[in-house]
Amino acid sequence: MSRIGKRAVAIPAGVTAKLEGNVLTVKGPKGTLEMGVSDQVTYTVEEGSVGVSPINQSKVARSHWGMQRTLVANLVGGVTEGYSKVLELKGVGYRAQVQGKKLKLQLGYSHDVDIDIPEGIEIKAPDNTTVEISGIDKQKVGQIAAEIRRWRKPEPYKGKGIKYRGEYIFRKEGKKK
Repeated sequence: MSRIGKRAVAIPAGVTAKLEGNVLTVKGPKGTLEMGVSDQVTYTVEEGSVGVSPINQSKVARSHWGMQRTLVANLVGGVTEGYSKVLELKGVGYRAQVQGKKLKLQLGYSHDVDIDIPEGIEIKAPDNTTVEISGIDKQKVGQIAAEIRRWRKPEPYKGKGIKYRGEYIFRKEGKKK
């Protein structure tokens, strides 16, 4: 039995959930999100909650159960509070700034790295070494944060690179003579 899947997703006041065909739509104060539903689970939209249960006791249906419940919870959380990630740049000359619909990064390469800001995502650079990414879709926020971080992953000797706020970088001792 899925411990996560058993719990229904609570829908706060001001948020509506609607199941039409194979699409679950959640509308709230921050916007609207849609998700294609799995055919291995059944969804029950009631007043104040959305329940998810497997169609049968097969291994495939039970494996979809908890994940689909978490995806529904992410939709509800996105339209109520939204999601955000903060990246920190550490290194000599590493800078970030937002120019229109582009994030411009200086990461020690011979050229600047320009990253297009996708629709539905808001990126701010409050100072030269911090990038704040926010939006209502948890997957998009995490994806764009991972793409930015991929340009310079933190290295273990000096700790230079792009890291998530609160991330621990395992440090190694340098070469000994």
